[in-house]
Amino acid sequence: MEITVKKILKIVLQILLLLLIVAGMLGAYLTVDEYKPADIEQLTLSGDKGDKVVLGKEYTIETWNVGYGALGDNADFFMDGGKMVNTATKDRVYYNLNGILNQITTEAPDFLFLQELDRNSTRAHYVDELHYLADNSTGGVLSGQNAYATNFRVAFLPYPIPPIGKVECGLGLFSTCHIDDAKRYKLPTTFKWPVSAINLKRCLMIARCPIDGNDKELVFINFHLEAYDDGSGKIAQTKMLKELLIQEVEAGNYVIAGGDFNQVFTTVDTSDYPQLEGLWVPGVIDATEFEEYASFYTGDNAPSCRSLDRALTTAQSRDPKDFQYYVIDGFLVSPNISVNEITTRDIGFEFADHNPVVMKFELTGGDN
Repeated sequence: MEITVKKILKIVLQILLLLLIVAGMLGAYLTVDEYKPADIEQLTLSGDKGDKVVLGKEYTIETWNVGYGALGDNADFFMDGGKMVNTATKDRVYYNLNGILNQITTEAPDFLFLQELDRNSTRAHYVDELHYLADNSTGGVLSGQNAYATNFRVAFLPYPIPPIGKVECGLGLFSTCHIDDAKRYKLPTTFKWPVSAINLKRCLMIARCPIDGNDKELVFINFHLEAYDDGSGKIAQTKMLKELLIQEVEAGNYVIAGGDFNQVFTTVDTSDYPQLEGLWVPGVIDATEFEEYASFYTGDNAPSCRSLDRALTTAQSRDPKDFQYYVIDGFLVSPNISVNEITTRDIGFEFADHNPVVMKFELTGGDN
């Protein structure tokens, strides 16, 4: 009996040692393989070039966090208090992408910001979503110029159980007008090793469009700011966004910064969507800190994001008293741009955990 116990203990210790060795090797590999972008990187422009932007002409811009094609109304997610890690089959990914494609085609924006666009990820069954949207378009913005900026690249994300696996995800920008230049600007992060080795490397995507008969530019800034941090990352990233925005405004350029802030603005009434206990809480941006250089715009007709603590398809109630919604997506617009309309397209979060936000605007040179 004693020999049997000793053998069992020896086997258990050997298994534990093997697991430690494997974990150490994986940790070393992920550390060596860590995605380490430069502070500023040139981005490749693809697609058909359009005409220059025209002063006084009304344009439409849309921003949408598409939830890597796998966060439709059937999904919950473990980081938001749900249980799912793998949230979609490959068929469901294509279903979501086709719904996203149809919405964009129907909306027919001139400019498009996308966030959480997967290129080669386990969670989205390795579908290249940038190419899928562009290749299946029938004209319009998805057939125009586009640029892509990586903000999440890891060979293997080992948590939770089952693990998330390989991830390559980023920001996409599409334009029917001519883009002269697009760059990736690295955002600060507060995460330390070893978490930093497998975490997002968030960025600003800055694209420049020439203006017909004018030496200034229409500058777009697309982003997806920090989500699951202690708040300090959001603050640092918002500070950098503000500094770059001010720089462009003071240069006399026309500026639209937009995307997923993961924060609410003090100028936006969110009382229709009360914060429910125990669920993810967005940060808060004091809009007065931007008011000299930009105004914040988002649709007040519908929420732009839903909680993933439960699937919408299984929720007993979708009432904001019972289900958590947020208004965290929108635009910052410089004073020389007039905003004619801003709305959130309420499509019921069928294809993603965010609704698209659409804005009509024109470059006027006057106050908005």
